Amino acid sequence: MNTRGVYAIYDRASLPDDRLDHVNDILAAGVVWLQYRDKREQAPDRALIASLQSLCRAHGALFIVNDDWRLAADIGADGVHLGQSDGDPTAARRALGPDARIGVSCQDRIPRAEAALAAGADHVSFGRFFTSQTKPDAPGADPAVLGAARRLGAPVVAIGGITAANAGTLIAAGADLIAVSGALFHAEAPGTAASALGRLFPAVEPDT
Repeated sequence: MNTRGVYAIYDRASLPDDRLDHVNDILAAGVVWLQYRDKREQAPDRALIASLQSLCRAHGALFIVNDDWRLAADIGADGVHLGQSDGDPTAARRALGPDARIGVSCQDRIPRAEAALAAGADHVSFGRFFTSQTKPDAPGADPAVLGAARRLGAPVVAIGGITAANAGTLIAAGADLIAVSGALFHAEAPGTAASALGRLFPAVEPDT
């Protein structure tokens, strides 16, 4: 199970249509995880979810649901990402089982990451590191937190305004996965953008 590489955030509310062709292109380019994030009134879109899940399976990528572990359990997703107020990782783990990927947003707080891992999460997310269109009001984080988080022994995700121009600094600082939305789905050539991001990962893991 790949825990290193590009983690695409499919933010449906920011897109003019489903952009399934873009999803296929970025998955074909090597994106390892895809998160379904949908803040529209009609969400969740079950037909869209089925299409996304099918594409992930076809390309060997993990399908992650944002916020809602009950939905993740209902559709048989590979995991869930929990924000600051999206429920208890313990309940999510109980519902999703031992093999699910359960991540928690930790902003820049190592104690929150420690608590999340103790409660059943298996990876932790930090950020935002740069100006983000998806979450413009999220508090900022220093890349140094990524190196500190690696000492916890779990995969570390960096998020927030990440592009091919700035992702290298976060990977060098300790990110195992870089969570990217706009730089993929609003790119003229999403597959090319995904490939450029993937090439930033060295063959060996960063020092801790």
